[in-house]
Amino acid sequence: MNQKQTYRHEVPGGYLWSPKRKSNGHTNPFYEYMREVAPGDIVFSFADGHIKALGIVASHGYEAPKPRDFGQVGAYWDRVGWRVDVAFRELHHRLKPSDHMDRLAPRLPKRYAPLQPNGHGLQSVYLTRLPESFALELAELIGIEAQNLIKGRRVDDKRAILPGAGLLEWEQHQIQQIQLDVTIEETTRAALVQARRGQGVFKQRVLKIEQRCRLTGVDRLEHLIASHCKPWRDASNEERLDGENGLLLTPDADHLFDRGFISFDDRGGLLVSPVAHVPSLVRMGIDPATLKNVGVFSAGQRRFLDFHRESVFLEAKLAR
Repeated sequence: MNQKQTYRHEVPGGYLWSPKRKSNGHTNPFYEYMREVAPGDIVFSFADGHIKALGIVASHGYEAPKPRDFGQVGAYWDRVGWRVDVAFRELHHRLKPSDHMDRLAPRLPKRYAPLQPNGHGLQSVYLTRLPESFALELAELIGIEAQNLIKGRRVDDKRAILPGAGLLEWEQHQIQQIQLDVTIEETTRAALVQARRGQGVFKQRVLKIEQRCRLTGVDRLEHLIASHCKPWRDASNEERLDGENGLLLTPDADHLFDRGFISFDDRGGLLVSPVAHVPSLVRMGIDPATLKNVGVFSAGQRRFLDFHRESVFLEAKLAR
C-alpha cells in the first residue's frame, strides 16, 4: 500500500482508511480492495520511496469515519469511508524497491501494479493486491524481519488491536449526540438508542412486516433482533425507526448482515461475500449451499437493501 501522505498516522494508529469513492463519485479500484482484505493478510507499507513497515490485517473492512489524527479530538464524523485494522511493525531494514528492480520488475502485475518499472511509487494507488511471487521476492529482499513475520503471522507488540474499534467509536459518538439533543423528545431519544440494539419501537414496527428470521426460521421474539438494512449508523433519525428499514434476524445473522458478510438481492436471493468464512456461516445455521432465497421484500425494504449492497456488503466490484 502507498502511504506517502498517511504513514505517520496509520502505522502508529494501527489502521488503514480510505474514502469509499473518488471525489467525483466514481468507484476507485484501490479503495474497493479495502472490501477484500481479510484477517491474516500481510500489508507492505510503502512511503518515501521505501518499504518502511509490515502489518498483519486484524479485521475485515468496515465503515468508519475518517480518523482525525492531527492533534484534534474525535473523527471527521461526516466523512465515512472504509477502515481496516492492522497490527504494524516498523522495519529496521527498510527496503528501497528502486534499487532492486532487476528482480522485482519481472514480477510486477500487469494490472494495478503498486510501483512503476523504475521502482517509484504510484500516488494514485492506495491499496492493491500483490502476486505471491512479487510478495515473496519483497520478503526475501527485506530479510529475516519479513520472513519471520510472514511465517508467524503475528507482530510482537504490546499494543492491542481491537477489530472494529473505529465502528464502535462512531456509534458511541452518535448515541451521545442523540442523548444531548434537546430538540428531540425524550421518548424519541430513548427509542432511537433502543433501535441501535434492534429493540423498542423499531422492532415493533418491523414486526408489522416480518414474522421470523428469514435465514434460520427462528420465530421466538426473544431470540430475534430487528436489524437495519440501511445501518443505524448511516441512517437519519426517521430511517432509524422506519419498519421498512428492518429485518428480523438472530444475533449471529444480524452480525453477518451488519458487517457486510451477507446481503440480499431484490428478489430475495442470498448474497455471500467472497471474504466470508463459509464453515462459520454453516455453524451459525446459514448454509449458502442450501439457502438460496429468503422470500420477497417490500418496495421500502428493497430501497434500503440497495444501500446495504452498495455501501456495506463486502464485495469489491472492480478489484478482481
